[in-house]
Amino acid sequence: METVTHHGRETAYDVTDRGGGGPPICFVHGSGASREVWAPQRQLATRAPIVRVDLSGHGESTDIDAEPGYVTLSAYADDLIAVAEATDARVLVGNSLGGAVVMHALLEREFQTDAAVLTGTGARLGVLEDLLVWLEEDFERAVEFLHAPDRLFHDPGPEVQERSMERMHACGQAVTRRDFLTCHEFDVRDRVAEIDVPALAVHGEYDRLTPPWFHEYLADEIDDATLAEIEDAAHLAMLEQPDAFNATVEDFLDSIDE
Repeated sequence: METVTHHGRETAYDVTDRGGGGPPICFVHGSGASREVWAPQRQLATRAPIVRVDLSGHGESTDIDAEPGYVTLSAYADDLIAVAEATDARVLVGNSLGGAVVMHALLEREFQTDAAVLTGTGARLGVLEDLLVWLEEDFERAVEFLHAPDRLFHDPGPEVQERSMERMHACGQAVTRRDFLTCHEFDVRDRVAEIDVPALAVHGEYDRLTPPWFHEYLADEIDDATLAEIEDAAHLAMLEQPDAFNATVEDFLDSIDE
């Protein structure tokens, strides 16, 4: 693990480098998670160095004192940009809240990058009101709800699901609730067309949290965007079907290198 100091805090990240000659790829996790959600994507390190970041308050990163919403999202974008600049990452990959962080960096900071992969995310990320209540009053029920079929996963092995639940509990109720409230306020439908880098919108076939049409909207609105579906997967397609997800990302990167 490495850290970068910025804005009075430390953001943790790691780098997997297996000799790939491409520009580093920086992966950003979603709500209640950590960089470990991207463990299967280290296989892509034969193509390019893989950078996995812990957003503030997640994993090994210092937390922030910020209200949910724009302020938190902006702080998370600071984390991403600090790590991307420290590692010379030129491709950004974001899942769910992480996708919102990537879009914020591209729209609000005009951060220069070669390409973006947006998975399990959307230009608006409204959250079910009942879930917001459970995140405040009954965290265990919220965790169980998110791990029901076709939400985070379609049909995962028991170890995959158990590890995901452990990660959410490790992140804790306060940070996870802040994440989902930040998602709930996120809405860039009036600006997403301004993204001017090649983008891949990739979704799980059965994702009910950010359904396929969320990604179709991104692909329609972003001028240079490609749409892809991962079969037999839901919100965390990169964990549930890692080989298919990684191949889709590689195909996308090949297409923009041509």
